[in-house]
Amino acid sequence: MTDLSPLCALGATAPRRVTHGALTLAETPDCGLASLALRTGTPPPSLPLPEPGRWHETDGLTAFWTGPGQWLVEMPGCAEVDAAAMLGERAPGASVTEQTDGWVLFEISSTGGAEPIERFLERAVNLDLTRFAPGHATRSTIEHLGTYVLRRAEDRLGIWGMRSAAESLWHALETIAGRQG
Repeated sequence: MTDLSPLCALGATAPRRVTHGALTLAETPDCGLASLALRTGTPPPSLPLPEPGRWHETDGLTAFWTGPGQWLVEMPGCAEVDAAAMLGERAPGASVTEQTDGWVLFEISSTGGAEPIERFLERAVNLDLTRFAPGHATRSTIEHLGTYVLRRAEDRLGIWGMRSAAESLWHALETIAGRQG
Protein backbone atom coordinates (compact mmCIF):
# COMPACT_ATOMS: atom_id res chain seq x y z
CA MET A 1 0.00 0.00 0.00
CA THR A 2 1.19 3.53 -0.76
CA ASP A 3 2.56 5.52 2.16
CA LEU A 4 0.66 8.80 2.26
CA SER A 5 2.31 10.14 5.40
CA PRO A 6 2.63 13.92 5.36
CA LEU A 7 6.09 15.40 4.93
CA CYS A 8 7.39 18.85 5.73
CA ALA A 9 8.55 21.03 2.83
CA LEU A 10 12.16 20.01 3.46
CA GLY A 11 11.23 16.33 3.01
CA ALA A 12 11.28 15.01 6.58
CA THR A 13 8.45 13.95 8.87
CA ALA A 14 9.60 16.49 11.49
CA PRO A 15 10.37 20.16 10.85
CA ARG A 16 14.02 21.12 10.50
CA ARG A 17 15.60 23.38 13.12
CA VAL A 18 19.20 24.55 13.40
CA THR A 19 21.10 27.06 15.54
CA HIS A 20 24.15 29.04 14.46
CA GLY A 21 25.45 31.32 17.20
CA ALA A 22 22.61 33.58 18.33
CA LEU A 23 20.35 32.68 15.37
CA THR A 24 17.91 29.79 15.20
CA LEU A 25 16.25 28.84 11.91
CA ALA A 26 13.10 26.75 12.07
CA GLU A 27 10.79 25.24 9.48
CA THR A 28 7.17 26.00 10.44
CA PRO A 29 4.93 23.48 8.68
CA ASP A 30 1.78 24.00 10.76
CA CYS A 31 0.92 27.48 9.45
CA GLY A 32 -1.93 27.74 6.96
CA LEU A 33 -1.86 30.44 4.29
CA ALA A 34 -4.55 31.93 2.07
CA SER A 35 -4.65 34.87 -0.30
CA LEU A 36 -7.35 37.50 0.02
CA ALA A 37 -8.38 39.92 -2.73
CA LEU A 38 -11.18 42.41 -2.23
CA ARG A 39 -13.76 42.77 -4.97
CA THR A 40 -15.43 46.02 -5.91
CA GLY A 41 -18.62 46.55 -3.95
CA THR A 42 -18.08 43.82 -1.37
CA PRO A 43 -18.30 44.57 2.34
CA PRO A 44 -15.00 44.93 4.19
CA PRO A 45 -13.80 41.75 5.88
CA SER A 46 -14.10 41.27 9.63
CA LEU A 47 -10.35 41.49 10.13
CA PRO A 48 -8.14 44.57 9.89
CA LEU A 49 -6.00 44.66 6.77
CA PRO A 50 -2.63 46.43 6.88
CA GLU A 51 -1.40 49.14 4.56
CA PRO A 52 1.43 48.58 2.05
CA GLY A 53 4.68 47.38 3.57
CA ARG A 54 3.08 46.28 6.84
CA TRP A 55 1.60 43.23 8.57
CA HIS A 56 -1.06 43.05 11.27
CA GLU A 57 -2.13 40.29 13.66
CA THR A 58 -5.67 39.94 15.01
CA ASP A 59 -7.33 36.94 16.62
CA GLY A 60 -4.39 34.68 15.72
CA LEU A 61 -4.46 35.64 12.02
CA THR A 62 -1.61 37.62 10.48
CA ALA A 63 -2.30 39.54 7.28
CA PHE A 64 0.39 41.16 5.17
CA TRP A 65 -0.06 43.37 2.13
CA THR A 66 0.95 41.93 -1.25
CA GLY A 67 -0.59 44.40 -3.72
CA PRO A 68 -3.45 46.86 -4.15
CA GLY A 69 -6.48 45.25 -2.51
CA GLN A 70 -4.55 42.01 -1.88
CA TRP A 71 -3.10 40.30 1.18
CA LEU A 72 -1.75 36.95 2.30
CA VAL A 73 -3.15 35.73 5.61
CA GLU A 74 -1.26 33.37 7.94
CA MET A 75 -3.26 30.99 10.12
CA PRO A 76 -1.00 29.23 12.65
CA GLY A 77 -2.01 25.64 13.36
CA CYS A 78 -4.23 25.49 10.26
CA ALA A 79 -2.02 23.78 7.69
CA GLU A 80 -4.14 20.64 7.68
CA VAL A 81 -7.54 22.31 7.38
CA ASP A 82 -9.20 24.36 4.66
CA ALA A 83 -7.58 27.72 5.46
CA ALA A 84 -9.32 29.43 2.55
CA ALA A 85 -12.76 28.38 3.80
CA MET A 86 -11.93 29.67 7.29
CA LEU A 87 -10.79 33.01 5.89
CA GLY A 88 -13.73 33.18 3.49
CA GLU A 89 -16.12 33.19 6.46
CA ARG A 90 -14.48 36.41 7.66
CA ALA A 91 -14.40 38.00 4.21
CA PRO A 92 -17.70 37.29 2.44
CA GLY A 93 -17.65 38.31 -1.22
CA ALA A 94 -13.86 38.52 -1.38
CA SER A 95 -11.74 36.25 -3.55
CA VAL A 96 -9.98 33.80 -1.23
CA THR A 97 -7.56 31.13 -2.44
CA GLU A 98 -5.79 28.37 -0.52
CA GLN A 99 -2.00 28.88 -0.61
CA THR A 100 -0.72 26.61 2.19
CA ASP A 101 0.83 23.88 0.05
CA GLY A 102 2.49 26.32 -2.36
CA TRP A 103 4.58 28.12 0.25
CA VAL A 104 6.96 27.33 3.09
CA LEU A 105 7.48 29.41 6.23
CA PHE A 106 10.86 29.67 7.94
CA GLU A 107 11.12 31.50 11.25
CA ILE A 108 14.39 33.07 12.36
CA SER A 109 14.91 34.11 15.96
CA SER A 110 17.80 35.64 17.84
CA THR A 111 18.91 35.11 21.43
CA GLY A 112 21.12 38.19 21.05
CA GLY A 113 18.41 40.76 20.40
CA ALA A 114 18.09 42.86 17.26
CA GLU A 115 21.76 43.03 16.25
CA PRO A 116 22.13 39.43 14.92
CA ILE A 117 18.82 39.75 13.03
CA GLU A 118 19.93 43.00 11.42
CA ARG A 119 23.31 41.53 10.46
CA PHE A 120 21.46 38.58 8.96
CA LEU A 121 19.13 40.88 6.99
CA GLU A 122 22.09 42.91 5.70
CA ARG A 123 23.51 39.75 4.15
CA ALA A 124 20.22 38.22 3.00
CA VAL A 125 18.15 41.00 1.40
CA ASN A 126 18.54 44.42 -0.16
CA LEU A 127 16.51 46.48 2.33
CA ASP A 128 16.90 49.78 4.08
CA LEU A 129 16.99 48.47 7.65
CA THR A 130 16.24 51.92 9.08
CA ARG A 131 12.81 51.54 7.47
CA PHE A 132 12.26 47.84 8.20
CA ALA A 133 11.24 47.83 11.84
CA PRO A 134 8.93 45.36 13.59
CA GLY A 135 5.50 45.44 11.99
CA HIS A 136 6.89 45.77 8.47
CA ALA A 137 6.69 43.22 5.65
CA THR A 138 8.03 43.24 2.11
CA ARG A 139 8.55 41.15 -0.96
CA SER A 140 12.23 40.66 -1.72
CA THR A 141 14.69 38.16 -3.07
CA ILE A 142 17.06 36.01 -1.06
CA GLU A 143 19.76 34.62 -3.31
CA HIS A 144 17.71 34.15 -6.51
CA LEU A 145 14.42 33.28 -4.80
CA GLY A 146 11.32 35.42 -4.40
CA THR A 147 10.26 35.71 -0.76
CA TYR A 148 8.07 37.64 1.64
CA VAL A 149 9.98 38.87 4.70
CA LEU A 150 8.09 39.85 7.87
CA ARG A 151 9.84 41.66 10.73
CA ARG A 152 7.84 40.06 13.54
CA ALA A 153 9.85 41.66 16.36
CA GLU A 154 13.29 43.15 16.95
CA ASP A 155 14.62 39.61 17.36
CA ARG A 156 12.36 37.60 15.01
CA LEU A 157 11.67 37.23 11.29
CA GLY A 158 9.24 35.21 9.25
CA ILE A 159 10.29 34.33 5.69
CA TRP A 160 7.85 32.85 3.19
CA GLY A 161 9.22 31.20 0.06
CA MET A 162 7.99 28.90 -2.66
CA ARG A 163 7.61 25.35 -1.40
CA SER A 164 9.10 24.01 -4.63
CA ALA A 165 12.34 25.84 -3.75
CA ALA A 166 12.26 25.12 0.00
CA GLU A 167 15.60 23.29 0.05
CA SER A 168 17.34 26.07 -1.90
CA LEU A 169 15.91 28.76 0.35
CA TRP A 170 16.83 26.82 3.50
CA HIS A 171 20.38 26.36 2.17
CA ALA A 172 20.68 30.13 1.54
CA LEU A 173 19.34 31.03 5.00
CA GLU A 174 21.49 28.48 6.79
CA THR A 175 24.60 29.53 4.88
CA ILE A 176 24.07 33.19 5.80
CA ALA A 177 23.41 32.31 9.45
CA GLY A 178 26.38 29.90 9.57
CA ARG A 179 28.81 32.48 8.22
CA GLN A 180 27.54 34.97 10.78
CA GLY A 181 27.43 32.56 13.72
